[in-house]
Amino acid sequence: MMTNNTILVVDDEIGIRELLSEILRDEGYRVVLAENAEQARSWRSQTRPDLVLLDIWMPDTDGITLLKDWASGGLLTMPVVMMSGHGTIDTAVEATRIGAFGYLEKPIPLQKLLSTVGRALRGGQSKQPSPLSLASLGRGEIIADLKKRLEQVANLKTSLLFTGEPGAGIELCAHFIHRPNTPMVEPETLVLLTDAPLDLLEQARDGLLFLKDVGELNKLGQKGLLLLLSKVGKYNVRLVCATSLPLAELTAQGIYHPKLYEALSGLSISVPALRTHREDIPELAGQMLSRFIESGEVPLLQFSTAALNCLRNYDWPGNLTQLSGVVRSLALTCTGGEISAEAVQQALEYPASTAAAPSPAAAPDIPLNLSLREARDLFEKTFFERLIDQESGNMTRVAERAGLERTHLYRKIKLLGIRLRSH
Repeated sequence: MMTNNTILVVDDEIGIRELLSEILRDEGYRVVLAENAEQARSWRSQTRPDLVLLDIWMPDTDGITLLKDWASGGLLTMPVVMMSGHGTIDTAVEATRIGAFGYLEKPIPLQKLLSTVGRALRGGQSKQPSPLSLASLGRGEIIADLKKRLEQVANLKTSLLFTGEPGAGIELCAHFIHRPNTPMVEPETLVLLTDAPLDLLEQARDGLLFLKDVGELNKLGQKGLLLLLSKVGKYNVRLVCATSLPLAELTAQGIYHPKLYEALSGLSISVPALRTHREDIPELAGQMLSRFIESGEVPLLQFSTAALNCLRNYDWPGNLTQLSGVVRSLALTCTGGEISAEAVQQALEYPASTAAAPSPAAAPDIPLNLSLREARDLFEKTFFERLIDQESGNMTRVAERAGLERTHLYRKIKLLGIRLRSH
């Protein structure tokens, strides 16, 4: 049965290229061959394959370097499977952190090749356009520092807590420290922490367990997480948690269990908000637009320089999630071949006379005798109240404009004490 999937095979050994080509063509795939990184780079710049089989050791540029180049340039939008006859586990770990789908060791058994190719293609088809690796957070000094800290703790067994605003990219950081060929469990809800916390450890045995929003756990959930923490060694599980709430303050207020806070805060990394590394925003917006174009969701477009400046100067309370939503919306509603500054201003509701910055009226007059946390709460309360008012209480639109999931939006509104009007 013909699949019509295009596979790019990159290997400097002609025998390997011809063997893989013959096997894959017999299975109905379309195969393109490149004998070095330069050829692969040239082919990828013109079109997007459905899958790349990439040799690590090549004479001109090694496969890891090529993978990094594609990731940092926004071109890693297809699954890539690394191949090597001299590979080590460290090389496989590095490739996976950069964004590779998997790793095959030569000589490659036929069934393993076909099953890996099948899984990679299925994964590539189901994946929505989104940041695929840590490289998608940016390349500025702040993100480079974040990567260094992640690399320092990646191979530890210690439980790790990520703190940061919703949409800042914590999930990418968790995937970065996940070791390949081991389980990674990311439960959608934390109900099992109350009902059966050890079931989560069993699922993640010898791998990584990633628990989001642990700051929102009730007392029973907190007790379950404490129990889970005491058993991670027995199951050989690396526990990674995330929160956007201030656990220290919740603990001081008696809302959070002191022992749990102490256990979670032993190793903590803060993921920076997008506005703190705004120099990355133009490149990130360009990468997002490229992915939407390649997925066929939007037509061929580009941003004007002025439009990119407008995006860079906005504060992005919803971070990467909001930026992605705005880029997609701009692309879908653009009537020409270029997204203009005026379109960005309209999407972000800038006043026409001050294109470079959000309106001062968008922020409340915040007293300077408040703590940073109190000032932020006051700003967020005003921000959401204005959004809700502008959208006449339509919470779906409010969530879209803020770049938040609806469930997180409702939690945020409850936490800030905002009362919704009854209609």
